[in-house]
Amino acid sequence: MIVITAPTGNTGSHLLPLLLASAPAHEELRVVVRDPARLPDAVRDRVEVVTGSHGDAEVVDRAFEGADAVFWLVPPDASLTPEEAYRGFTGPAAKALVAHGVGHVVGVSALGRGTPVAHRAGLVSASLAMDDLIAGTGVAYRALACPSFFENLLEDADTIRETGVFTDAIDAGLKAPRAAVADIAAVAADLLLNRAWSGNDSVPVLGPQDLSPDDLARIMTEELGRPVRYEQQPLDALYGDLLGYRLDEAFARGVVDMKRAKNEGLDAGVARTPATGTPTTFRQWCARTLRPAVSEGARRAR
Repeated sequence: MIVITAPTGNTGSHLLPLLLASAPAHEELRVVVRDPARLPDAVRDRVEVVTGSHGDAEVVDRAFEGADAVFWLVPPDASLTPEEAYRGFTGPAAKALVAHGVGHVVGVSALGRGTPVAHRAGLVSASLAMDDLIAGTGVAYRALACPSFFENLLEDADTIRETGVFTDAIDAGLKAPRAAVADIAAVAADLLLNRAWSGNDSVPVLGPQDLSPDDLARIMTEELGRPVRYEQQPLDALYGDLLGYRLDEAFARGVVDMKRAKNEGLDAGVARTPATGTPTTFRQWCARTLRPAVSEGARRAR
């Protein structure tokens, strides 16, 4: 029995079809979802559904009963502090893992462990503390150490279409790993289906190459057929914007501290190897995902 949390999110929506396609006939799948209606009918008919939040003790107690493996992903709640959003949310699950003797957990986490800035990296520091909590339960644990996702750029699809600009707080020339969510899901699926591993470790998911924001702008310009440029947002301006969106002050500070740490080398602590690289290039992702998103927005605007 494999339990999948957040099955309708960015990563889970890629992971679940992979498991359905590749899991052996004897491997049951169970999902934890707030709204089962968000699952496609074809999926809902093939999995066991536990309705509710996987941050709720009663829900994870039901979900983890009889489970051999769990895919764990925390949906960050910007109304909480980073500590509450990660370790606090995971606390009930950690107890349920022990109570039900779950053997293996694969979690979505972040790069940065072992770097000089890891202890002051905001949301990433909170994510690494979550990893420690899960590992401390005694389960075999693999933390997917992820960089920034290509999919983060979908938040800028409208401004890319309307003004040709995307923004972030990362230094324009800083090259860093970036990865596609589909590739992260593929790594998770392999670990969940092939559980001949033990102990606790991180699994870096680095994408095929390091790219700077200026590199992203150049590739988007070529792939979208329109000029795209990058504008770096000062950290204090980012903090002000986040507060304007009514984020918890500590959570907003956690985002800013994460961005600052990335500029100071947070994501540079792991070398890319055939084992840590993943296949989808940014150019491929632009063609498959960003270009349709920008075009769809243009059609809606007409």
